Amino acid sequence: MAGWIQAQQLQGDALRQMQVLYGQHFPIEVRHYLAQWIESQPWDAIDLDNPQDRAQATQLLEGLVQELQKKAEHQVGEDGFLLKIKLGHYATQLQNTYDRCPMELVRCIRHILYNEQRLVREANNGSSSAGILVDAMSQKHLQINQTFEELRLVTQDTENELKKLQQTQEYFIIQYQESLRIQAQFAQLAQLNPQERLSRETALQQKQVSLEAWLQREAQTLQQYRVELAEKHQKTLQLLRKQQTIILDDELIQWKRRQQLAGNGGPPEGSLDVLQSWCEKLAEIIWQNRQQIRRAEHLCQQLPIPGPVEEMLAEVNATITDIISALVTSTFIIEKQPPQVLKTQTKFAATVRLLVGGKLNVHMNPPQVKATIISEQQAKSLLKNENTRNECSGEILNNCCVMEYHQATGTLSAHFRNMSLKRIKRADRRGAESVTEEKFTVLFESQFSVGSNELVFQVKTLSLPVVVIVHGSQDHNATATVLWDNAFAEPGRVPFAVPDKVLWPQLCEALNMKFKAEVQSNRGLTKENLVFLAQKLFNSSSSHLEDYNGMSVSWSQFNRENLPGWNYTFWQWFDGVMEVLKKHHKPHWNDGAILGFVNKQQAHDLLINKPDGTFLLRFSDSEIGGITIAWKFDSPDRNLWNLKPFTTRDFSIRSLADRLGDLNYLIYVFPDRPKDEVFSKYYTPVLGASAQHTSQHTPGAKQRVHPRKSPGAISPVRAGPWDGTRHAEGISGLRAPRAILGFVNKQQAHEAETPT
Repeated sequence: MAGWIQAQQLQGDALRQMQVLYGQHFPIEVRHYLAQWIESQPWDAIDLDNPQDRAQATQLLEGLVQELQKKAEHQVGEDGFLLKIKLGHYATQLQNTYDRCPMELVRCIRHILYNEQRLVREANNGSSSAGILVDAMSQKHLQINQTFEELRLVTQDTENELKKLQQTQEYFIIQYQESLRIQAQFAQLAQLNPQERLSRETALQQKQVSLEAWLQREAQTLQQYRVELAEKHQKTLQLLRKQQTIILDDELIQWKRRQQLAGNGGPPEGSLDVLQSWCEKLAEIIWQNRQQIRRAEHLCQQLPIPGPVEEMLAEVNATITDIISALVTSTFIIEKQPPQVLKTQTKFAATVRLLVGGKLNVHMNPPQVKATIISEQQAKSLLKNENTRNECSGEILNNCCVMEYHQATGTLSAHFRNMSLKRIKRADRRGAESVTEEKFTVLFESQFSVGSNELVFQVKTLSLPVVVIVHGSQDHNATATVLWDNAFAEPGRVPFAVPDKVLWPQLCEALNMKFKAEVQSNRGLTKENLVFLAQKLFNSSSSHLEDYNGMSVSWSQFNRENLPGWNYTFWQWFDGVMEVLKKHHKPHWNDGAILGFVNKQQAHDLLINKPDGTFLLRFSDSEIGGITIAWKFDSPDRNLWNLKPFTTRDFSIRSLADRLGDLNYLIYVFPDRPKDEVFSKYYTPVLGASAQHTSQHTPGAKQRVHPRKSPGAISPVRAGPWDGTRHAEGISGLRAPRAILGFVNKQQAHEAETPT
């Protein structure tokens, strides 16, 4: 029930978003009165795609109905009478709605609970600056809702005007028929005697003159009504266009941009529910106005009166058809993007959704969606409306899917769950471009019939660019292409143009976003880290970040040309750092135990005045994804030492914590934290040592090391992944001979040491 209590504290736009979640499919009163029961049920344990879970979903539906009936029975007194009736009605309503589709109830409640939690989380996490942003968003959303209210009122006004016009015209037609009847009576006067004919003729003439004058005036009134109605529709359509532009060109484009940045590790793009509610309101108002315009045209055809109205109505009819066409084609979107690094012969998924599918009755004749993969050039031709003759650049298996309407959530979507890229056809590469720089896109297309087949739309939408690989070794360079594209793509670009150069601060933002997402850490790149990266990229010695703010980074510098003096690119080195942290050192990075972005000279400067046994962990220059241990120990030959770097492969054999625990001459983690205090909780339990010996090396215990003792004493070997080779692993896993410096003298250690 805690979730509902928090949800009730929401305010402003967040509260409005929460209210949108509820309706006839699941009344908010049910959520309120059964909050504790709802939050205690295993909704997430049900696999919506597994028919075997239907029985469990049915049990949940039955339980929900029983709880509602029980709650209704407990209502007593005058105040409880109406609630008793209402809850009983809801029990029957939910039973009838979900009896044949209990999975939809599960989908509905999961959808509601997820979005409630999201709204509460966003409200709780908002800082002062975020609060300002939320206030600005709330203000914008308020303006959108106010415009909808204005559109509702003007649409109601034109509806009233149309009814008045219709009534006036119907009365005019009746009087016009009376005029025709009088004319017929004149023809019959010849059959009467002269005296009677004269008397009747005078009366008919007076009546005809009066009626003709009335018809003349009323025809002008009708024409005026028609013109005024057409002018009101013109103003309504102007307001509709403005509102649609805000929703489709601002809000929806911003959502798509957030979706693109989420591919680089940015925050989730957020729910589409609010956008869908806006698009559905647009569809409803547009369709109401279109029907009004059609009725106005019918009235004009029924009683033609010369004037400008026909041309005005033709214009507003064409305008509103354009508006509804833009709405339908723009709201056919990709809710879940296919992976942007796409490996052949590997299963992948995607979801497309039509945000107005429920309101325009598209779901009454469920459309089929087809997915094909096309090249960058084919995508350009497609957007230019050039005839591409259904060209594609590969073959996707399981590439057709029928859209399904989920009544509980009001969504019309197609879930492609088992697509696989069977083959790919590559274009001729340009210059130094590699296969991992070639971009493709998945094209989703369908045909929608709107309003009982009155309008038929061919709709297409393109995925974010994808890079196709055939081997896992290509993944790192493909990811670089995707990162650059997602970060620096400009709105409305020609597919898939991106700047060849960007400013260093722009790249810093993209790298930090990717780093935090990959390492899954709130500890991002610090100012000092970014200075180190700038020095590495620009081969510079400046230690001031501001010195790099005006400098540009080209794509070639980023991931085409090797760094000066090394056999790898900047991205390959940075990606190696993220990989080793993600796979092996996430907790150590979060603990601040890994300094990381420090070069050899900086390590020397940091350690030179520290006590013997002080060490730091930095990322290796010579090994991609390598971790080097640098430590202080005075000797006749030197006072700073470096171990040959450990790599991901080494850490798969034996963890960093265990390796550090084995090296007794490492005492303090820079600047002055006792090693065991930092790493002991990650040590593997000691095996194969006597109780007395083990007690001397119990994790967390202070290690007894003489400050002037030469490096090298090895602690008992801790349990590793391979019990059969425990001792061998404990030694060879330390990258012998350099890691086991206790087995060599100082001179040998000096000679064995290599650049790191």
